[in-house]
Amino acid sequence: MGDPLAELVGEFARLPGIGPKTATRLAHHVLRRRREDAQRLAQALLDVKDKLVYCQRCNAITAVQPCERCADPQRDNRRICVVEEPFNIAPIDRTGEYDGLYHVLLGALSPQRGIGPDQLAIAGLLKRLEGVEEIIIATNPNVEGEATALYLARLLKPRGLAVSRLAFGMPVGGDIEFTDEVTLGRSFAGRRPL
Repeated sequence: MGDPLAELVGEFARLPGIGPKTATRLAHHVLRRRREDAQRLAQALLDVKDKLVYCQRCNAITAVQPCERCADPQRDNRRICVVEEPFNIAPIDRTGEYDGLYHVLLGALSPQRGIGPDQLAIAGLLKRLEGVEEIIIATNPNVEGEATALYLARLLKPRGLAVSRLAFGMPVGGDIEFTDEVTLGRSFAGRRPL
């Protein structure tokens, strides 16, 4: 068996956005904490794996089926906001500008990485269109997000749906996850048809 501290550093370093220095700081932080703190952290990690699933309707991360947003009768079921990843939902909700439903694609088109339409949750979106009037495409403003938005627009417009895209106020090449609420809110309020 290897060095437990080095193994913990290695596991932290495998997380996105965590380099070797940050991984080392995190591992030493855990080492300095009480055993009960480490147990809570370990249990929280296991709970995420054991208790959370993708919503059967929208692909958001949830502990109940359907997720709270899909089950909420107050949400406007005539609109669906399409995002790339589950973590893109919370920033949009925080703006207070949108009260409709969501659909998570679980990625974006990227031929270079071998991600085509069949690898995304597009079929699930197409099954949810009854009674829907507008699809708001909120993919990231980068090459993959734009390609995904254009693909979806070409697929959805012939079905008689209003298809719009978030307005650009967000930086090109940025991620929704890291965009502040004001910028994201303005982008949402100024969305444009595709």
